[in-house]
Amino acid sequence: MELADLTLLVEILDAGNLSEAARRLKMSRANVSYHLIQFEKSIGMQLIRRTTRRVEPTEIGMQLYEHGKTVQGALLAAQESVSTLGERLQGRVRLSVPSGYGQLVMSEWLIAFKRKYPDIVLDVMFENRVEDLLRDEVDIAVRVMPEPPPSLVARDMGPVHYVACAAVSFAKERGMPTQLEDLRVAPVITSTVIGKQLRVSAYLDQERYEVLLEPTLISENFLFLREAVLAGLGVGIVPEYVVADDVRQGTVVTTLDQWRLSIFGTNMYMLYMPNRHHTRATSIFIEFILDAAHNRQQNVTAA
Repeated sequence: MELADLTLLVEILDAGNLSEAARRLKMSRANVSYHLIQFEKSIGMQLIRRTTRRVEPTEIGMQLYEHGKTVQGALLAAQESVSTLGERLQGRVRLSVPSGYGQLVMSEWLIAFKRKYPDIVLDVMFENRVEDLLRDEVDIAVRVMPEPPPSLVARDMGPVHYVACAAVSFAKERGMPTQLEDLRVAPVITSTVIGKQLRVSAYLDQERYEVLLEPTLISENFLFLREAVLAGLGVGIVPEYVVADDVRQGTVVTTLDQWRLSIFGTNMYMLYMPNRHHTRATSIFIEFILDAAHNRQQNVTAA
């Protein structure tokens, strides 16, 4: 087994298909396919299952992939040690964050990080779907969920509190829901879970309840949802950070405050692959953001 064979396998699985791997390796697709077949013949086992769109590793293929990533990481670490000797910290961090949390909360942290480490490139995607970190070449993802996937390393960034809220104008004209069941018929403004009925989970005194919602306005963009709430279009069910400033200013009021509400989950997690090498830039970024998240949580608790 040659290092080049492991590198080829890693590149194919990271790319997701042979064509993309060929583009990244600056080889022809036929050449990539040939070398993969030769590698599988030398091992005597199938390493990759091919479909019309993607490739999937077999069990032995995944084991060799993890070994390949470890070797690749060690080489990168050695190169980084040489290239950064006596220089300012450099590197690239590829990050995927939720649209609302990323813009309303994390943007301040990201800007502070860039000011402190100007030579590190931040590549930030704002999206809400849980992507496959293996496929999309993202170093780190931040997501709200009930429980993190067991296949990923999950670092706790603190709880997420949803609130039922509305503009003062809406509250005066239409009134606010006073019972949990009122949300069934209220003009709800919220995000959604694709392919599933939208339900809000509610917790009170260790008891859990669910209410099926029929929203009047749905979007994955929480900044847009905030504008809709401020416009008096309905009752928003959104994370507290979306309307925290508006509540403090008195333009938005909340209701059902005795309930702990949740739609996507009750915790924010930082996720990354367990066996992927972290550059110094990525490692420092992880600790910087976790410190910021924990400091925010302490401030929220103290308030």
